[in-house]
Amino acid sequence: MTTSSSHRPETDGRRLRLGAHPAPLAPWQVALLAVLALVAVALLAIAAGGGAVTLEQTARSLAAHVGLPVVPPPPLTDSIVWELRVPRVLLAAVAGAGLAVSGCVLQAVTRNPLAEPYLLGISSGASTGAVLVLATGLGAGSVSLAGGALVGGLVAFGLVLLLMGPRDPSANRIVLTGVVVGQLFTALTSLVLLGWGDADAARGLTYWLVGSLAAARWDAVILCAVVTGVALVLFVALGPDLDGLAFGNESASSLGVDVGSVRLAVLLGAAATTAVLVASIGAIGFVGLIVPHATRYLVGHRHRALLPTSAVVGALFLVLADTAGRIALAPRQVPAGVVTALLGVPVFLVILRRKERT
Repeated sequence: MTTSSSHRPETDGRRLRLGAHPAPLAPWQVALLAVLALVAVALLAIAAGGGAVTLEQTARSLAAHVGLPVVPPPPLTDSIVWELRVPRVLLAAVAGAGLAVSGCVLQAVTRNPLAEPYLLGISSGASTGAVLVLATGLGAGSVSLAGGALVGGLVAFGLVLLLMGPRDPSANRIVLTGVVVGQLFTALTSLVLLGWGDADAARGLTYWLVGSLAAARWDAVILCAVVTGVALVLFVALGPDLDGLAFGNESASSLGVDVGSVRLAVLLGAAATTAVLVASIGAIGFVGLIVPHATRYLVGHRHRALLPTSAVVGALFLVLADTAGRIALAPRQVPAGVVTALLGVPVFLVILRRKERT
């Protein structure tokens, strides 16, 4: 995938200037603060909502389930915490991390600050694949849905690359192509839903497709955590190569980067990660756009610091978004995808304006 380590960008004696700027905190300090904030917000998110569950009962339930010698809360409260809220918060954290790092690496390999799974059509294709699996009765479990979503996501992104042709995918038109392909698969999903005989199931699925964590389950948490963890390890290992790609294909090649192999590995990894996440939470957009840009401002552009920090910040962001949607109009719930879209569209426009000026 890459050449020997003696020719990798971080060890060839050159100082790669990636637009880093002086930061008040070191990257590890930013990551540590983000982790502490994530833990605090996750505990509050588990306790928040209806059911009169207190923070103390939440702590007792969690402690009891990890084997600590505490008196558990009443059975109903324990069930609310452990079977409903904990999987939801954990899935939000894992999905936020996966979407954030996927957006980060897609921006690196396309050299386009607007690239992210939702805007490149991957999420829409994955949604279509998952819906087809459900509609055809091929399965309803996490693995079956993830398989259908993976096929759909890869087909959608393959169509984007096919329409792009041999041109450099850093061109601005990749986002426009992705949006068009995304709309195509959104229309296909709508056709499947319209033809589905079970109106109640179709209505519930439509709610999920907007991007919701309301149906979070432990098996989905485990599957998404494994896939996101593997992807993060892969992307961090390729961090120096992603740094080299910032200078263009020719410069990256001169630094020892196997551009074709790195790009293929990253694109497949990002598409697969997004597809598995979409199968569990629906198409939640803009996490992969907002978080990488915010994190770059905090830790700079080097991917071995940027990617892990983006994962933590992405987890924090989606937990906050889901919790806000859950309590803002209680007892009604606003899907997390709606909250991220309300935040993401203005950010998209700001980045687009800045890109037009450069």
